[in-house]
Amino acid sequence: MQKQVIVIGLGHFGMSVARSLSRRGVEVLAIDQREDLVRIASGFATEAVSFDATDSDALARTSPERREVCICAIGEESREASIICTALLRQMGAKRVIARASDDLHERILKLVGADLVVNPEKEFGDSFASQVLHESIVGELRLGKGLIISEFEAPDLITGHTLADLQLPRRFGITVVAIREEDQKVVVPDPSQPVRAGSRLIVISREGAVNRLMDRS
Repeated sequence: MQKQVIVIGLGHFGMSVARSLSRRGVEVLAIDQREDLVRIASGFATEAVSFDATDSDALARTSPERREVCICAIGEESREASIICTALLRQMGAKRVIARASDDLHERILKLVGADLVVNPEKEFGDSFASQVLHESIVGELRLGKGLIISEFEAPDLITGHTLADLQLPRRFGITVVAIREEDQKVVVPDPSQPVRAGSRLIVISREGAVNRLMDRS
């Protein structure tokens, strides 16, 4: 049975989420007040409708309680609407509510009114981009929540030629290497007894800031 997801708010973030979920075979109901955005979403979503998501009667007709996930992606232009919509989804029995925040205060309020998960795509992108600006060898980062980050970076001089067992990265930096991408792009499980070769990329899990501290030492 296909998963059913509601995406409310079809700005850049909401539209991207709705499109990506649709590509993965999810039944997406896309909602926005702007009819031009709804028309765009109708090209890929299972259903796309236009109404004010703070209208409790209209929102109830979408049956949030029957959907696996309800995403309130309303942007910074209407914080009040995003808070009301999130609260309504929770009151209507939505199984899982994900909401988009624009700052820390907005995030706290969304959690108070019932959001199971709050995301701030601009902040997360900014943090990731800042790391890549400071250290060219950092290829990318993905936040896992609760301060954990998956990072991929080119092995610095501090690491190349040494074994992971000798480097003791978990103890010294709080970094755990979960895979190594070789120069031929092949991804392998790391062998703690084998020296890390120059040109390899490490894929690691760490706390926020740990990889930057490692790079600063290199």
